Amino acid sequence: MSHVMSRPHRDDWRMAVGGLAGGVLLWALGIHPRLATDSLVLWHAPWAPLVPLMVTAACEPLRRVRPRLGLLIGTAALTLDTVTLGSLVTVVLYTDLVYAAVLYGSPAAARRIPWVTGMLTVVCGVVPAALWRDPQGLLIGVGVGVVAYAPASTGWVVRNHRDAAEAARLRAEQTALLAEMDRAQAVTTERARFARELHDMVANHLSAIAIHSTAALSLDDPKTSQNALVVIRENSVEGLAEMRRLIGFLRDSSGDHEPAPSPTLDGLGALVDGARANGLDVTLDSGHDAVPAPVELAAYRIVQESLTNALKHAAPGPVHVGLSERSGILHVRVSSPYRAGDIPRAPGSGSGLPGMRERAALLGGSFEAGSADGRWTVRAALPLSEGDPS
Repeated sequence: MSHVMSRPHRDDWRMAVGGLAGGVLLWALGIHPRLATDSLVLWHAPWAPLVPLMVTAACEPLRRVRPRLGLLIGTAALTLDTVTLGSLVTVVLYTDLVYAAVLYGSPAAARRIPWVTGMLTVVCGVVPAALWRDPQGLLIGVGVGVVAYAPASTGWVVRNHRDAAEAARLRAEQTALLAEMDRAQAVTTERARFARELHDMVANHLSAIAIHSTAALSLDDPKTSQNALVVIRENSVEGLAEMRRLIGFLRDSSGDHEPAPSPTLDGLGALVDGARANGLDVTLDSGHDAVPAPVELAAYRIVQESLTNALKHAAPGPVHVGLSERSGILHVRVSSPYRAGDIPRAPGSGSGLPGMRERAALLGGSFEAGSADGRWTVRAALPLSEGDPS
């Protein structure tokens, strides 16, 4: 990963100015790493060390913007410095250019520079020692290692640590994003679940209340009005009980009310009796063994919503509710009379059929509803174990 900047950093300008000032101060004090009598000194002009010093200092602002160009120019300046009396500041600034080229340069340059400087260190130590047959020739390699290989290796280590930290930060951000997505999905799923529960629990009672209150208001018959008021009261009480149960779901275990148990298929008899009290001619045919709790709740709610729809939409006639178990699948079937063009006796929200379909899909089952031969039929196949129905 390259970390090249678009323009020089202000700290790099400070390093350039500070290095140049320090080098000029050492030059003014006459402090040089070489003597005029050294055989390597070919340029004896007193101001000669200032030329490579200024060039190297000018490369400092390039250390993050154009690190490779800065290193190339700095290398030429350091080579020129070796034929003058020299400046320690030029050497120090060059080591920083090597370090920056590895740290801020391209990945290829970051891999290549330590390898090249390492090989150069070995060659500059072994070759002079072999040619001069003097172990002191190894000191040249040591000098090259200190000036070139050491900063290159340091830059490589720092770059690796920084890249690892950046990768860890990105992984942390990705993990946080996934966690937030999971949280949002969980909230959405939970809200949908409570929406289904609220609709299925309350819609049946409110539909009955709406239908019987309409009858009580439209008919001038005290007996009919009294019967309608009795049904309205019963559905109101049952609706309130269902609402309390839902509130119990929303409370935690430390609340004032513990959640009531979910309805089971054993309660279908009471559900059918309530539908009969609301005016439906319902027959129940139920034959099944033990059913898992999630399947029981789904089957109960599908029957409940189907009876609610029959109360609102069905034509006069018998309503059949059937449950049977075959090959590890609980089959639910509710059939009611249907006459196209009839006006619903109570308004609906339009979420009944989608809610039933969602309940079946969550269990890996299937759901279908439609009219045929003058009857509206709801069918659901709910697997008793995980997997799709065969």
